[in-house]
Amino acid sequence: MDELAIGYAGETLLLLADKAVYWPRRQALLVADLHIGKAASYRAQHQPVPHGTTQATLARLDALLAAHGCSTLIVLGDFLHARSARAPATLAALQAWRERHSALQIVLVRGNHDRHAGDPPAQLAITVHEEPWLLEPFALCHEPDPHATHPVLAGHVHPAYVLRGRGRQRLRMPCFVFGPQVALLPAFGEFTGGWNVQAEAGTRLYLAGAGQVWPLGA
Repeated sequence: MDELAIGYAGETLLLLADKAVYWPRRQALLVADLHIGKAASYRAQHQPVPHGTTQATLARLDALLAAHGCSTLIVLGDFLHARSARAPATLAALQAWRERHSALQIVLVRGNHDRHAGDPPAQLAITVHEEPWLLEPFALCHEPDPHATHPVLAGHVHPAYVLRGRGRQRLRMPCFVFGPQVALLPAFGEFTGGWNVQAEAGTRLYLAGAGQVWPLGA
């Protein structure tokens, strides 16, 4: 299935196979760690990396926004990768994308890369908050630190899980992690790494890949 409904903190959330969460009550799409312009930043340092990653990320957002009738897009940190990500082609792609979604409210919760890259250009009309941004019942953050009064939805870690099969087969997949106090979204961006997580007591893991999302162990 390309989405999976779960309960968390009394809310229904849809975990989407394309590494995002839809929050029906708020008509909000949540994503983390877009790292827009990361490839451009590497190319500025003369590193041979792929072209087209920003356009691919924005196209995936287009599809999710259309499929779920969103009024709000919430980015849990690391919208831009670095100051060098502000290449003219990258900014032009972002502006064209924003014009296609002029009625969409976009909110960014600042992450560590945002603090170095600077806030998005004003013409993108993105509201920026420091973490935690309290949107009942959650504390929306970038860093996955527990909050004193609210369960946390966060990014930053880029969680992934390694499935192991016979003959030393290994398959590494992005995953959602839902713990008692903190939940992690996988990195949404095209050109991002991952940090391996383990299944722990009291924590639910949901794997995402190949157009499907499913609970670990199902």
